[in-house]
Amino acid sequence: MNKVLITGANGFLGYYLTKLLLESAYTVIASGRGECRLPFTGEGFQYTSLDFTQKEEVDSAIARYQPGIVVHCGAISKPDECEKDRENAFQNNVVATIHLLNACERIGARFIFLSTDFVFDGNKGMYAEAEERKAVNYYGHTKILAEDEVMQYPHPWAIVRTVLVYGKPVASRDNLLTVVAKALEKGKQLSIFSDQIRTPTYVEDLAAGILQIIEKQVTGVYHLSGPDIMSPYQMAVAVADYLHLDASLIKSITEKDLKEPAKRPQKTGFNISKAKEELGYQPLSFADGLAKTFST
Repeated sequence: MNKVLITGANGFLGYYLTKLLLESAYTVIASGRGECRLPFTGEGFQYTSLDFTQKEEVDSAIARYQPGIVVHCGAISKPDECEKDRENAFQNNVVATIHLLNACERIGARFIFLSTDFVFDGNKGMYAEAEERKAVNYYGHTKILAEDEVMQYPHPWAIVRTVLVYGKPVASRDNLLTVVAKALEKGKQLSIFSDQIRTPTYVEDLAAGILQIIEKQVTGVYHLSGPDIMSPYQMAVAVADYLHLDASLIKSITEKDLKEPAKRPQKTGFNISKAKEELGYQPLSFADGLAKTFST
């Protein structure tokens, strides 16, 4: 059970989760499209190129590596991209999950699926795990469909929903905080939403929460996010203040000011009491996560 296959391992969370699992003495099979972009080496680390939309590739990889646990982080997670190319989003977010579940079922692997606050409509915010899912965009819809498939899996499974992940970038994997910092350092103006409410998640907290799900062998749905309720605009201003950059370059806008292809839920954010009680999950405050993001 100490062999873990991660999809989307070249991504932001993938890097931090791979690093943490290796440090925790797990054998990691990292997978992603194309070449390995991870810096890890050693006998506990392997990388395999995997297009999870291709059933044959998935079947071959799972049969070859025989992982005890699969953590499915890979997805098309940009809402506008999903809205503009629904077929591609469906293949990557739903069909790929089905391929992985079917392959994992044959070997009895534990399955952990990464999901999102965008499964909720955003009418109330601070959602608990059992509340009704109702997406306002196609990205959220694909994640609901994939969650439904995971919930039918006959072996142990867990669904991890998270919110607006940030942290120290690795390679070219920027996030909201680092995008804001780079723009302000160049004196560029930014327009950031002030009418969307989130509970931003420090990436290392998310990875640690997933590790606890693995170690405690729990099943079901878990909400893993940060403890602070903030808008993206408030986050951007906090970056400016922390780095002593010009916050006046940041313009507060609302959804009415910028028509994007995909509608965003207005108020999400999570109730994380279940994760605290059952996993011992203790996320950093946004202030502490911000400091770690820009620490040298």
